[in-house]
Amino acid sequence: MYADGLYRFVLKNMRDEDDAHDVVQDTFEKVWVKVDTIAYEKAKSYMFTTAYHTMLEKIRRNRSTNLDEADLSTQTHSGQYTGANEALSDALQRLPDMQRSVLMLRDYEGYDYAAIGEITGLSESQVKVYIFRARVFLKEYLVSIDNVL
Repeated sequence: MYADGLYRFVLKNMRDEDDAHDVVQDTFEKVWVKVDTIAYEKAKSYMFTTAYHTMLEKIRRNRSTNLDEADLSTQTHSGQYTGANEALSDALQRLPDMQRSVLMLRDYEGYDYAAIGEITGLSESQVKVYIFRARVFLKEYLVSIDNVL
């Protein structure tokens, strides 16, 4: 019931399909272990919170192991316009992790500020500030013709 939403959220943050599948699978495993202690009405929020924290753990592990293995000579860019969706995805990836996460939860998954606060461990006012700052950045970034083309 929630797997697609969890997967979309994690994939937009991690941009790696295999890692996103792993995080969703780990999330469901963690939920299954605690299924007796989770109230039905809190299940969705619990799953997104668990997926968020599992995703952060995986990102931290990947960053520490991938720093030594990076081969920058293979990184290329075509310089051609490939669509608004790619420009938006690129802009989202330039956001700090927390801003990207709260923006994704709000705009892609439709959570309210209080629920996002529960998932991320932030106060409702912090969530609003992060979302505001993310939207301002995206607006400024996407208005620049150099960033879109």
